[in-house]
Amino acid sequence: MASKPGILTNWPWKPLGCFKWVILTPWIAHSTYSFLVSDTKERDLGYFLIFPYMMVRMLHDQVWITLSRHRTAKGKNRIVDKGIEFEQVDRESNWDDQILFNGIIFYIGYMLVPESSHMPLWRTDGVLITALLHAGPVEFLYYWLHRALHHHFLYSRYHSHHHSSIVTEPITSVIHPFAEHIAYFVLFAIPLYTTVVARTASIASYAGYLAYIDFMNNLGHCNFECIPKAIFTAFPFLKYLMYTPSFHSLHHTQFRTNYSLFMPIYDYIYGTMDKTTDTTYEIALKREESSPDVVHLTHLTTPESIYHLRLGFASLASRPQSSTWYLSLMWPLTLWSILVTWFYGQTFVMERNAFKMLNLQSWVIPRFHVQGDSFNKYGELYIKRYPELKIKIVDGSSLVVAIVVNSIPKEASQVLLCGKPNKVSYAIASALCERGTKVTTMYKDEYDKLQLRISNESKKNLVFPGSYTAKIWLVGDQCDEVEQKKAPKGSLFIPISQFPPKKLRKDCFYHSTPAMIAPPSLVNVDSCENWLPRRVMSAWRVAGILHALECWKVNECGNVMFSVEKIWQASLQHGFRPLKITLYSFLN
Repeated sequence: MASKPGILTNWPWKPLGCFKWVILTPWIAHSTYSFLVSDTKERDLGYFLIFPYMMVRMLHDQVWITLSRHRTAKGKNRIVDKGIEFEQVDRESNWDDQILFNGIIFYIGYMLVPESSHMPLWRTDGVLITALLHAGPVEFLYYWLHRALHHHFLYSRYHSHHHSSIVTEPITSVIHPFAEHIAYFVLFAIPLYTTVVARTASIASYAGYLAYIDFMNNLGHCNFECIPKAIFTAFPFLKYLMYTPSFHSLHHTQFRTNYSLFMPIYDYIYGTMDKTTDTTYEIALKREESSPDVVHLTHLTTPESIYHLRLGFASLASRPQSSTWYLSLMWPLTLWSILVTWFYGQTFVMERNAFKMLNLQSWVIPRFHVQGDSFNKYGELYIKRYPELKIKIVDGSSLVVAIVVNSIPKEASQVLLCGKPNKVSYAIASALCERGTKVTTMYKDEYDKLQLRISNESKKNLVFPGSYTAKIWLVGDQCDEVEQKKAPKGSLFIPISQFPPKKLRKDCFYHSTPAMIAPPSLVNVDSCENWLPRRVMSAWRVAGILHALECWKVNECGNVMFSVEKIWQASLQHGFRPLKITLYSFLN
């Protein structure tokens, strides 16, 4: 929102939320029906293609979003070396409003302007007129409109909303108040309307002009330099006719320079070209990929989880993972992504963060399930095979134990341990027994294994056979749903694995999986991790960061467990905070 919002700031259909697209339903139905029932010679292809082309434009924008986020995460040719936060993602979540707005105008224009019907596929004169009118009146008028928008009166009421994004993404290009989009459409309508009334318009000139605008808008806001220097070396005059991402990035960081739309010629003419434009361009071209200090390996969980990645839909990635109704309509694309994952999938960089001089990256393993124990053992074998390896492998087990143990109030008299046993559950049970909390289990083999890992003084706190009366349940992998239903009313389920238990009980409480709140100094956090709230990171991810911060030259994988107390204190010292449990009525 602008600092002093003016009139026509909000889009008219804002109250409709995600159902705003129903506005087009009558036109879509009418254009489709008319196309299907009319004779071949009477069919109006241009009218029918308005909505499909809108969908193509949205796909085009999404490709740019994914490409830009992937490239900036890797660091190659990055221009502004900063990150974005959830506030920017939320502000830019309505980027499809301008496409909906264009669609409404085109449908209305078809009804009110008779010359717009039955346009041919191609007319050379119409394409040339469109190009000339854009290079002349449109670019010139936009330059002065843009300078006017930077006057303090209009800037505070409208254009400051766009400039709230210092670090731009492709979709930043269309984030403006409604009134600004009206002004921009009037400008861009000059070539479109002129060619229509002159009977020189064609489907190609319309679609091509919109594709050019979308492409150049996305290009200028992508925050990585992708225009090779060889082009300007071979054709020097192009620097007046085509801008670069670094050119427009300077406008967002300096504000009073580089006002041109797509052709910098007017900045050269009127003396508003930023003096550092060429230097910024060359520095971005030479920037190499970032070398990460910490790499967090993650993997897909469900076929639809690919849309929740930071590289997927920004609005979905900024919220805890949940099923969304419209994703079911995208099953062909989902199925295609599954096939690609199975046959051609390679690990790729998903996200970049920065924290206390550390460069952090998250890499995605394109698999929908990774066996935790097998992966940890594989890490141990890898270390044995390469004993001189400088990279340290950290599975985060010690921090998981620390978070779970410190999540259980010391006043709790007993807890029930259920689920598949592993080194984490054994360590948690041992720590609780040593502090005096009784740990109960319903399985004899698990009880016997726990006996071997607990000191003689603490064995009295290990109870078998247990009972289902405990109101704090530590839930691991493969916890029986039948068992969960046996918990008394008001019980608290605390997951001790990466996957949360299925919420079967409305009369019980479910804590999050082991995680911590990230400190404000950890930047470029604009996506959620699995089912966790915003700015909450899983213990497995935090542990790797802590090991790097503390320069601990140890591995934690296989059966090796790092010091629980040591990593817990380190997490607090570096600003990480545990999620609080405020429900104490279940204690017994």
